[in-house]
Amino acid sequence: MNLFSAFGSYLILLNKTFTRPEKGKVFWQRLLFECNAIGVESLGIVAIISLFIGAVSTINTAYQLVSNLVQKSIIGAIVSDTTILEFSPTIASLVLAGKVGSNIATELGGMRVSEQIDAMEVMGVNSAGFLILPKITASLFVIPCLIIISMGLSIFGGWFIGGVTGAVSPTEFMSGARGTFRTYTFVFAMIKTFTFSFIISSVSAYQGYYAGGSAIEVGRASTRAVVYSSVLILFSDYLLAQLLLD
Repeated sequence: MNLFSAFGSYLILLNKTFTRPEKGKVFWQRLLFECNAIGVESLGIVAIISLFIGAVSTINTAYQLVSNLVQKSIIGAIVSDTTILEFSPTIASLVLAGKVGSNIATELGGMRVSEQIDAMEVMGVNSAGFLILPKITASLFVIPCLIIISMGLSIFGGWFIGGVTGAVSPTEFMSGARGTFRTYTFVFAMIKTFTFSFIISSVSAYQGYYAGGSAIEVGRASTRAVVYSSVLILFSDYLLAQLLLD
């Protein structure tokens, strides 16, 4: 019963969130702030993870392809396709669930504990629309951009390490990557990314917005935000693959 109650509260919060902002200028200012907080400040960790994803994928794939009958260009094809289809969208989103999700939950939880949200409601301000809508909008804009950057850096990492280690030449790697690329693979990855972005921002905001009345509860809300977001990302990853991939 608690699950249905929580899901109902989540839907009610979304209904309060997606309303027209009372002041468009204030909304755009907060949107730009959130884009910086969610996107720019997460670029470093996403870049590091992406480079190592590509490098490790290339080494592992080359290690398993021990037969001389298999063209080495297949390494580029495998690394490119798995990076675009799965590694960059899912792994990077799980990392962002830990970084971005916990920050959102902690910020809103702190405002709930210090009664700032209650003060907004008393003044007649739609606190959900004012605080949460810019976060969700910014997430839907900047997280897909981060994932696209992650894809490029992962492929570059695989291309670079393949040439350095001699596992596959840069020419063979890029030949395999270009030869098997399909537009739908990228489209499917973007569908997953937008879904994950919404999950991270909305679930984390829900946990922080309804945090309890102590600092301990804020910490627990932050933990729940990361755990629930990660589980929902993995579940939706499977569900979307089952529905959209032949």
